[in-house]
Amino acid sequence: MAKPTPQKSRSALRDFLTSEAAGGIILILAAALAMVVANIPDISEAYFHFLHWGKETGIVISSHHGPMTAHLWINDGLMAIFFLLVGLEIKREFVDGRLASWERRRLPVVAAAAGMVVPAVIYLAVTSTSPVDVHAGWAVPAATDIAFAIGVLAILGRHAPTSLKLFLTTVAIVDDMGAVAIIALAYTAHINTLALLGAAFILAVMYVLNRSGVRHLWIYLLLAAVLWYFVFLSGVHATIAGVLAAMMIPITKSPGHPDDVDSPLHRLEHGIAPWSNFLIVPLFGFANAGVSLAGLGPEVLLLPLPLGIAAGLFLGKQFGIFGSIWLANKTGFAAKPGGCTWAQVYGVSMLAGIGFTMSLFIGGLAFPGQELLVDEVKIGVLCGSILSAVFGFLLLRFAPSPRKVARVRKEKRGGRTPAEYKALVDG
Repeated sequence: MAKPTPQKSRSALRDFLTSEAAGGIILILAAALAMVVANIPDISEAYFHFLHWGKETGIVISSHHGPMTAHLWINDGLMAIFFLLVGLEIKREFVDGRLASWERRRLPVVAAAAGMVVPAVIYLAVTSTSPVDVHAGWAVPAATDIAFAIGVLAILGRHAPTSLKLFLTTVAIVDDMGAVAIIALAYTAHINTLALLGAAFILAVMYVLNRSGVRHLWIYLLLAAVLWYFVFLSGVHATIAGVLAAMMIPITKSPGHPDDVDSPLHRLEHGIAPWSNFLIVPLFGFANAGVSLAGLGPEVLLLPLPLGIAAGLFLGKQFGIFGSIWLANKTGFAAKPGGCTWAQVYGVSMLAGIGFTMSLFIGGLAFPGQELLVDEVKIGVLCGSILSAVFGFLLLRFAPSPRKVARVRKEKRGGRTPAEYKALVDG
């Protein structure tokens, strides 16, 4: 009797890339739909009414935030689940993944750091001439939208090497860490000390449960909801509760078995990923990308705020990330991703300029209650992200593969090996 063919174990990373790609494509469609409905007279009124639903009759959880509108529930409530997923991915990668050792962290950390600093510098330089003080938006072009970028890579198919997909994902994870730190430190104006102490107590309870070996997810999720409530009251942005809660979820190290059913963190990550990728993030994109262009001409693109954001995303990201990779490789600090050419690395550096979700999110925090500036942020983010997506796509689509480059070089050497050709030239 023939032995049954063993089934190949599924890779969580492969599932992750696949779901992110599909989620990214849906996000693109949601953003496009928001721009369309926001500019159709008969529909735009309903769109903006939906966002402000609850302004008059919504419940009030915090006097600082006021009534819980649909927009507030999406940005502070549902997005906390997205940040929970971000936190789970960060913890998994640092404990049991591609960032588990310093050797693996070096290039992504350097690239992500440069990819945040350079856009911020360009933004501040461009907006220095603004008649209105807009320095608070310096972090808007510093973020990368991994779902959007992976969605573009998915459309490219074989033209985007797997090594670059993994590299971009890793850089985006480090980038997310930076964005979370920025949100917590730079965009927290008023602190409710008592609520903050309550959040610290809940975190301590979760930590003790973790260290005591408690692995029932429902307990951690219940405490995470309470943690969200206290963080929401504290003045620190409520989505930070998602990242903090993720750090307390138990994880079972499982090298080679990323879908280990005994790991609470892995189970929770796979459980909420589809909801985040296919519902929460697209809904956020739909609720935040819509901007009415009525009365606005092309000259709006030259205003300091949208121009600074677009330049930061499109120019700052590609120069910062590609420049840091080239410098790290040149100095021997870290090698460039394998299995790809420098042209492909440059293309992915461009794609990192897609800052859609995080950039819009930070833009809303930078200019609370200033609808005109928030609309300018949206225009800048959309322009910078579209430029990055289009040019990054074209470069990767037509960039020669490593195999083709090697074949051309071999033909130039007349079929000789590099050593033989060098000896011929030297002789």
